[in-house]
Amino acid sequence: MTGFTVSRRHVLAGMAGTATLGLNNAWAEIPPLPSEPITLNLVDVAGNLALTQDAIETYRKKNPKLVSKITYSKAPAPELPGKLKAQQDAKRVDIDGVLTGIDVLSAGVEQKLWVPLLPDFQSKLPKLDDIYLAGAAKMQSQAQNQGVCIVFCDAGPLLEYMPDKVKKVPTTAEELLAWAKENPNKFLYARPANSGPARIFMMGLPYLLGDKDPADPVKGWDKTWDYLKELGKYVEYYPSGTAAVMKELGDGTRSMIPTQPGWDINPRALGIVPKEAKVQTLKGFHWIMDAHFLCIPKGVAPGKVAVMIDLLNYLLSKEAQATTYDTGYFYPGPAVKDVPITLAPPESQKVIAEYGRPEYAAMIADNPHELPLTPVNLVAAFKYWDEQIGTKKTK
Repeated sequence: MTGFTVSRRHVLAGMAGTATLGLNNAWAEIPPLPSEPITLNLVDVAGNLALTQDAIETYRKKNPKLVSKITYSKAPAPELPGKLKAQQDAKRVDIDGVLTGIDVLSAGVEQKLWVPLLPDFQSKLPKLDDIYLAGAAKMQSQAQNQGVCIVFCDAGPLLEYMPDKVKKVPTTAEELLAWAKENPNKFLYARPANSGPARIFMMGLPYLLGDKDPADPVKGWDKTWDYLKELGKYVEYYPSGTAAVMKELGDGTRSMIPTQPGWDINPRALGIVPKEAKVQTLKGFHWIMDAHFLCIPKGVAPGKVAVMIDLLNYLLSKEAQATTYDTGYFYPGPAVKDVPITLAPPESQKVIAEYGRPEYAAMIADNPHELPLTPVNLVAAFKYWDEQIGTKKTK
């Protein structure tokens, strides 16, 4: 896999041999922590390390008797499930934890790739219903107990545009389509299976268009699929990820894109997109919630699973959650209650003060909030989009 390197590690001494978690995950009891420090291999398919790596490293420093080293890798979301499945079939799993959005979580649920974390390990974790924000608790319900929500946001869909190039800003989905037709190749979004803003845009359209059943992309999205096919006539190509979309907005190649608060704030803070870019909602707007999860693949050695659960417990602490404000990448970020921006590192507070938008608070408070598609339906939506819309235009 291009750009994907992880070395296989064996559990060190202090464990019962080199036994690994069987693919049926038949735990008799919660595994004990290892007696000697181990190496953990984490893979990020969601850009989550921008939010959590500082906290993960803090955990490592606080627990030298458990963890000697943590290696980090990044991989394109669509490629990871196949790689994991191949490792599991060969009984050679070398990935101890996956930091993922709902996309790879969903694919892994469908393919039975994950260790069920709840209720198996509940005694080693906080009571999630007590600590989560309401939206994070709802997102956790999507995980089918096979991942745990570690960051949360109300995602969109928003439109982001350059005001010097978009003189008449669309206020409805129909006006957006008309604008794209009048300005061919100036609107851009990425492949939904590998892009949060594109996925949120796709899932938000049924609400904007008044589709029959926003929760059912197979039988209830007739208007959405027709809309995306028509919009596709004026989209030059579909990049494989969001970063390319932001770059093309920033360099002037495109004038308008779908976005979400984090992808609005962070690229402007980094100078990828000009600070003067604006955002807009469309009539009938509903927030589609989003989250990142920590998942553990089946086949990971029991001692490593025990350490991963201990790490997860720390990542849900207020101390760790406060670092997830980061530079606005997944704004706001924390999944846990009572973690205000005043607890965040000074750098994070400065970025949010300068590049955040005061209107976001009212937008979050005054509009409906919806769950994303269930894992099975999300996989079905990705498949339909890839086959019917993205074919021959995806790069």
